[in-house]
Order: sequence, then C-alpha cells, then structure tokens
Amino acid sequence: MDKDSREFLETLLTTPSPTGFEEEIQARVRERVEPYAEFIDTDLHGNVIAGINTESNRRVMLAGHCDQIGLMVTEITDKGYIRVSALGGIDVATLWGARVWILGARGRLEGIVGRKPIHLQDNEERASIKLKLEDIWIDVGAKNKNEVKKMVDIGDPIVYRPEIIQLGKDLIAGPGLDDRVGLFVAVETLIACSKKRIDVALYAASTVQEEIGLRGAQTAAYSIDPEVGIAIDVTHATDNPGAGSKRTECILGNGPCVSKGPNTNPVVQRMLASAAKKGKIKFQLEPSPRALGNDANAIQTTKRGVATASIGIPNRYMHTQAEVCSLSDLSNSVKLLTQFVLSINDKSDFTP
Repeated sequence: MDKDSREFLETLLTTPSPTGFEEEIQARVRERVEPYAEFIDTDLHGNVIAGINTESNRRVMLAGHCDQIGLMVTEITDKGYIRVSALGGIDVATLWGARVWILGARGRLEGIVGRKPIHLQDNEERASIKLKLEDIWIDVGAKNKNEVKKMVDIGDPIVYRPEIIQLGKDLIAGPGLDDRVGLFVAVETLIACSKKRIDVALYAASTVQEEIGLRGAQTAAYSIDPEVGIAIDVTHATDNPGAGSKRTECILGNGPCVSKGPNTNPVVQRMLASAAKKGKIKFQLEPSPRALGNDANAIQTTKRGVATASIGIPNRYMHTQAEVCSLSDLSNSVKLLTQFVLSINDKSDFTP
C-alpha cells in the first residue's frame, strides 16, 4: 500500500461518520477522487458517486458504505448526564467504560460511558449482566444540564473515539472499520482503473445509511443504473475463539471473500474467481445461502435487476470499538476488483 493510499485509509478511519450524519467523511471522499474522476456528484440522500470512462454504455458500480454505528443524544439529565439511543446495531455489552465523541454543532465533546461499579452492585446484579441501553449514560464531566447544553443538543450523534492501532505487521484495529475499509477499496479501485484502459464506465459509490437498512445503496443504484454492482463490505472472520459455529473458514490475511449464492450473479462470481487466479491474487469463497445483509441486497433488485456480487473483507469483533482487519486483504481486494473490471469487454454477458 503506497503512502497516499495509507493516508487516505487513516483519514477515513479517523473521520466520524455516524449513520445519517456522513457529511464530513463524504467531503474527504470527494477530495480523494477529485484528481481522478470525470464525474463527481453528491445526491440529495448524501451518497457521493464518482465515475470514470462515463461515455461507455456499460456501467459497473462499486459500493462501500461510509456510515458507522453510533448513538444519539435523547436526554440531558438535571445533573448533566446524557442518555442515548442506538444509531444502528450497537452491542451494548461493549459500551461500558468506552470513550466517545459527541458530535455537536459547536464542536466535538469527549465523554465516557458510565455504569454502576461492581462494588456497589448487589448479589443479583453481579449474577446477571443486564444489557439494556436505557441503563447507559455518558459522563462529560459537567456539573449540571445547563453546562452540557452549551455544547450538546438533543439529537446529536455519538461515536466511539476513533483510535486506530497497528497489531503486528499486517493488522489494524479500531472502531468503524465496518465499512470504511470497504469504502477505501471501492475508491482505490476507481483510482487504479483510472490509470488503465477499461471498456466500461466505472462508478464508485460512497453510500450512506447502510447500517439502518441499506438505504443509500437503493438510491445510488437507481441513479447509476448499473449492469454490474459489487458491494464491498466486511464479513465475519472465523480465526478467533469468538467465531461461533460458522463452518466455512474466513481468515485474516488470506484475501477477500467472494460471495456465492442467490444474492450473487453466477457469471460475476466466476469472473471474480477467474480474475483472482489470473492475477495470482489471494481470495476466499464465502457461501451465502440467503439475501446478504449488505448493499448487494439493495443493488440486486434495482430497476430491471443488476448482476451483483459481494466482496467481504474478513473482520474480527464487528460492531465493537476494536474491529480488526488485514492491510494485505485491502490491497488484494483492490487488485482483484481492478483485474475484474479489466476483464470486462464487449462480449461479456452477465445473463445467468
């Protein structure tokens, strides 16, 4: 991964983007693609769509969602504590003691998630961990409600404090890798393809509000009207003790996972596998026996139908403040998708 790409990845991972509040990160996406794209648009929903070789009648869409899970301010108590609701699929068990940013109109406010100490819990409380969001509060060090209201409004979004660390030589950890790593791959593939001769119009979409129902992908796909659409998202790694009963291996560092199942066009799946083999690029097959829970689900049924697939980047500890992904998997995802785009020509037929 070159210096510019690594800096862009770090920018994405340290820019807050709670679902429904993605303006700041979308500005960073526009800055990155501007020197390379022939077409850049931010639609009324908030998606950023960039395109190259746009005169071609054949359109390929790469989608990575820019939003992350978070919280929202719902109450400020008289004593200056903040009550919250979820923005997306928050795992309450990971909240206690977490460091957070409250993103107010007047700036970012540091806070911590509080709970009753174990010393003050009775025997029943100690015996059963009650994971209820209504029992959570955020402490910003204020003395009263008026002090908090100088910085915070009802409805302000909250995210885990963005702290990215390196684990070993190839892994990174932090909050919100879901799915800023997928967005990174989509944008970097567009940039790589802008330096080559391709026979299709290629669009990279930084989609919004995936975490609350794949909403941005619906409107972005309708606008682009692609023939082929590939969602780049994270998928659950199995190389850790918390993998559960998932039988198919999905290992960090072994390359991106290519979906195979009803949400995947079989021609696209075979072409992705062929592109990987031709380019000697590591990849893993991921059986997906039902509709996927990512943007591919929304893209597939747009208008008259789209030939879809999903690239899954192995991720440990999804939806926590310590998600883990492999840098080499990101690089291999860009190589795979670039090789796939280059393989499409006038004779390519995606009809199953």
